[in-house]
Amino acid sequence: MSETLQTTRVNFRQRLLAKERLLGSFIKTPTAHSVEILGDIGFDFVVIDEEHAPFDRTAIDVAVLAARATGTAALVRVSSEATILSALDCGADGILVPHVANVAKARSVASASRYRNGTRGYSPSGRSGRYGGDVSWPYIDRSDARVATIAMIEDPSALEDIDAIVAVDGIDAFFVGRGDLTLALNAQSTSSDEVTAAVTRVTSAAGAVGKPVAVMAATRTEGDAFAAVGATAFILSSDQGFIRKAGLQMLESFRD
Repeated sequence: MSETLQTTRVNFRQRLLAKERLLGSFIKTPTAHSVEILGDIGFDFVVIDEEHAPFDRTAIDVAVLAARATGTAALVRVSSEATILSALDCGADGILVPHVANVAKARSVASASRYRNGTRGYSPSGRSGRYGGDVSWPYIDRSDARVATIAMIEDPSALEDIDAIVAVDGIDAFFVGRGDLTLALNAQSTSSDEVTAAVTRVTSAAGAVGKPVAVMAATRTEGDAFAAVGATAFILSSDQGFIRKAGLQMLESFRD
């Protein structure tokens, strides 16, 4: 692997923690091509969506490989804590864990994604360990330093306990799931006042302990508004969203 690609992968967590402005996209289609295209045009990261898209371990493995080929960071939104291990063994640079609604869940997620002071099962035989090229404690320390652990805040109970959740050691960042919060709060849309207030509540709590926050932003204006309250990482759409938008624009331009 070239030095450039290796540096990009290793530094994603460092860039996240340093609160650099990072731009990413969800990947909903279980193929390497979407990942390669978005990585090639310069996205900082992609989020392989096991929770809401048809990704099994083999498809995740291929998508992670595609991300490495283009030097973009590969995160996996896992369907449950049970798949954290397989995502990391495939070489994912980080994980998004849905519905981290309390301190106990946050601690469990942090533990599952770390070797030292954690419960991640040890095996350097896969991609994460360079197929046996990395072994023992050097591998463990590099893995723990590289993996970004991101908790998704998308439940009202998490908002009530947010100060304690953000303080959990081993959780690196927080992603505000506005979709689920909109439903849970019975709000009219993801841009409703109560949902926006929830984003501000999370960014304020995380900022108090020096941790970054990610959000999904549909427009530059929306992204700038979230940046103003402290968000630093932004998921802009998904591969399917980009295809649909571009397809509709092209179709309408010809029909007009």
